[in-house]
Amino acid sequence: MDIAIFSASSLFGEDDAPTREENAETPESYVERKHQFPGMELIVREFSFHQLNANLLWPGTFAFAEWLVQHRSCFEGRRAIELGSGTGALAIFLRRSYNLDITTSDYNDQEIEENIAHNCRANEIPVIPHIKHTWGDKFPNSTPDWDLIIASDILLYVKQYANLIQTISFLLKCYKPRDRSAVSLTGNDTNDGDVVLPWPAFLMSWRRRIGKEDESLFFDGCEKAGLEVKHLGSRVYCIKPVGNENSETKS
Repeated sequence: MDIAIFSASSLFGEDDAPTREENAETPESYVERKHQFPGMELIVREFSFHQLNANLLWPGTFAFAEWLVQHRSCFEGRRAIELGSGTGALAIFLRRSYNLDITTSDYNDQEIEENIAHNCRANEIPVIPHIKHTWGDKFPNSTPDWDLIIASDILLYVKQYANLIQTISFLLKCYKPRDRSAVSLTGNDTNDGDVVLPWPAFLMSWRRRIGKEDESLFFDGCEKAGLEVKHLGSRVYCIKPVGNENSETKS
């Protein structure tokens, strides 16, 4: 699939694109479901339909949660941001289970932000900070201090790969740690058995199946942008700036 994610006209014919009035919230606009995550059940309100595909929990969310539980030292003590948070379920799981310092982010859409806040309250945690941002646009924070970027199942829209890579590159290459002592205490990397996670790192789970040619466009694009891709197994990938052997990357 190579349609763009960020406009109604890219998902529908121009004459068929739904208007905000047609998408106004009604009792049928949302479906609240219970989902099993490792060690807990979460209540997640999902859109019955959302033109930006932020409506449902996708397979990578659950697979990624399992992987993270098995490799918890990779993220404990980190400051994280999730790209393409959708319902916010993964971030809510990590905050509730491990008190992870995490920020959610997704396309600049008020309904997405409000739904994540609703799901935080439904699962009895404080509302997680959220950043509205369209991939490829100027990032709201000019000096990002997230040392871990996470995402699951965000490679569906091939036309957005260049924009996604631009955002990932910015977050990794312009990383400025909020607390330098925290980085120095950890050494250069976080090591969990055979998994070595650099500071900073982009950690992605990809469970949706698309053609290998389309999938390779993303990974090849990362390499052309000066990013190194490493497959960690279980369709989890670690991406970092090429040559980043230090605990932080200079901008």
